[in-house]
Amino acid sequence: MSNRTGNSYYMALMAITASLLWGSAFPVLKISFSELDITPGDISEKLVFAGIRFLGAGLMLFLFSPATRKVMPKKREFYGLFMLGLLQTAIQYTLFYNGLSNTTGVKASIIISSGNFFVVLLAHFVYRDDRINWKKAIGLTAGFSGVLIANLNNGVDFGFTLSGEGLLILSTLVGAIGTILAKQLSIGINPFAVSGWQMLLGSFFLIGIGFPGMENGLHFTALAVVLLIYSSFLSAAAFSLWYTVLKYSKAGEVTIYRFIIPLSGALFSALFIPGETITLYTLLALVLAVIGIIVVNYRRV
Repeated sequence: MSNRTGNSYYMALMAITASLLWGSAFPVLKISFSELDITPGDISEKLVFAGIRFLGAGLMLFLFSPATRKVMPKKREFYGLFMLGLLQTAIQYTLFYNGLSNTTGVKASIIISSGNFFVVLLAHFVYRDDRINWKKAIGLTAGFSGVLIANLNNGVDFGFTLSGEGLLILSTLVGAIGTILAKQLSIGINPFAVSGWQMLLGSFFLIGIGFPGMENGLHFTALAVVLLIYSSFLSAAAFSLWYTVLKYSKAGEVTIYRFIIPLSGALFSALFIPGETITLYTLLALVLAVIGIIVVNYRRV
């Protein structure tokens, strides 16, 4: 096996692991909100919870990752990390939670998955060696079709509001810009340090935005604490792995793996949340996502 082939396998494994970790956040957050008595309309409480989650993730990386502790960003690098934390953590999640409260979960899942198209489009214009080609087009079509199929039995309407779908689209666009910025920063800074700094800085914004509007507060149960620790861990691990993949891979190619996130989220939800089930649509969607990944990576792995 050549070094290039071996590295491709490692990158694929890390991308899949990161996507599965993010997918596990679906049931974890749903159960956490239930434990904390956070209703769908409690936006401020969700922002503060997200801020605590990312603060914990950032601290985990500083405590347990030597690469993160050793990095003291220069002034220019700190500005980039500050912007990444503002975009990827604070602005993206603020838009996401506000948009999600004004639309359905089905439409949110579809719109969030469309963020992969934004990444591919941005990479096409930013990097000369990451142009859109037929393999990416087929892979994206297969992956996005899978997300649509997974939601067929839930019903999809085509209504549009700026406060709902509009904010979610902005959230995915901001996330795509953050992905490109993270790749740029990871070239000169250890990806684990990039992850730790951006979550630490972004968490302060989320807590600062959400705290003034809190009405009920957060009432932690033992289970909620355990889930908070896990959600912090999954964020620390997933972002660090993903930024490592971005550093050594083309953003427009590896983004296809992110179609695994909503599908694995559905599978994990079926395992851990009573009433959630795995449908034939979900399995078919997973097959399409795998086909998309194979097409994009054909002759690369």
